[in-house]
Amino acid sequence: MYLDLDRRKEYQLEKAIRKEKNTQPENQTVYSILFIIGICHLLNDSLQAVIPAMFPILEKSLGLTFTQLGLITFTLNMVSSVMQPVIGMYTDKKPMPYALPIGLSCSMIGMLGLALAPNFWMILVSVLFIGFGSAIFHPEGSRVAYLAAGNRRGLAQSIYQVGGNSGQALAPIITALVLVPLGQFGAIWFTLIAGLAVFFLSYIAKWYAVQIKEFTRSKASRKSNKTSKNMSKAIKGALIVLVFIVFARSWYAAAISNFYAFYAIDSYGITIAKSQIYIFTFLAMGAVGTFLGGPLADRFGKRNIILFSLVGTAPLALLLPYVGPISAIVLLAVIGIILMSSFSVTVVYAQELIPGKIGTMSGLIVGLAFGMGAIGSVALGSLIDLLGLTPTMIAISLLPLLGFLTYMLPTDEKVSQWYA
Repeated sequence: MYLDLDRRKEYQLEKAIRKEKNTQPENQTVYSILFIIGICHLLNDSLQAVIPAMFPILEKSLGLTFTQLGLITFTLNMVSSVMQPVIGMYTDKKPMPYALPIGLSCSMIGMLGLALAPNFWMILVSVLFIGFGSAIFHPEGSRVAYLAAGNRRGLAQSIYQVGGNSGQALAPIITALVLVPLGQFGAIWFTLIAGLAVFFLSYIAKWYAVQIKEFTRSKASRKSNKTSKNMSKAIKGALIVLVFIVFARSWYAAAISNFYAFYAIDSYGITIAKSQIYIFTFLAMGAVGTFLGGPLADRFGKRNIILFSLVGTAPLALLLPYVGPISAIVLLAVIGIILMSSFSVTVVYAQELIPGKIGTMSGLIVGLAFGMGAIGSVALGSLIDLLGLTPTMIAISLLPLLGFLTYMLPTDEKVSQWYA
């Protein structure tokens, strides 16, 4: 009997030691996991960004029309954005640690199909695979960042999101080096990038499987704290305001990314090559802003950074259409840093607004940003056809003023009190 008792105690001690090794305290930040998931985000988004960069090559190799190219873009953006909150909702209820490598495996199949596709319809099927893989990756990747964050959620989300922004910025350079000399078949080299991501994500999935068990137990212990009707209304109201803020940021960013090059060519009389400097400056500084936003939010508060990102951008955006070519580059650099400083912060704010729905909130906010950007590009293109470049650029400079809606969001302290 005593021997059995001793064995039981020894077993419990060993179990406690194993648990200590496999899980970290809630306030401890696991930087190794954050950097790996950030690198995987870079790899994933570089695959997604290769598709529009391939358009000139696909147009020549398969004789595609601009309508068909537009349909490819629409398919990619809609699948990758609309599916994100759906997948997030499902995995919030039934966590799937190995969904991450499965998602990138889908993207790898899509890239292989893109390299070998003989016609438009096979291109579309390949894009569906890539979009679906991206839709799986984003909410689950954000959940990994949340679990590894400890008490540095802003920093953790910034490390994760800056990987994606960097992937989008690097893809055109990689494409120029690979696809231009090799043509459509050159896309097959990007399957190696996808394979590398699958390898890294298989490692993360093992860590994730252990952590999600602890998180699920912790979430279950807090379930008894039911929200009141008034609080539920306040949360829904805050979420609606947050959606409008994401809308303003996404549409303005889409306008600069997609149409400012045309504006620079028209206004400053520069070449197409030189006009790309303006876009690269905005995107590169946007990646810097994404990284800085998280730590600043940890220090000064998430709502304050969301407010600053749009309201701080507003006067610069209003000034941009009236300055010369050199001043425009400087303004775009500063606008990129300030505007995109809230990219990761809005995700963390939404996750804390509705705890326990990490994947849903990440899918909603990030998916909404991509979806709004896609819709915004179509709407702004139509507006340019109707009004012209200069009037449209002046009109969109008003969008950051919607940042004043941030005053309607509850403060960080208020949100914390709701779930205390």
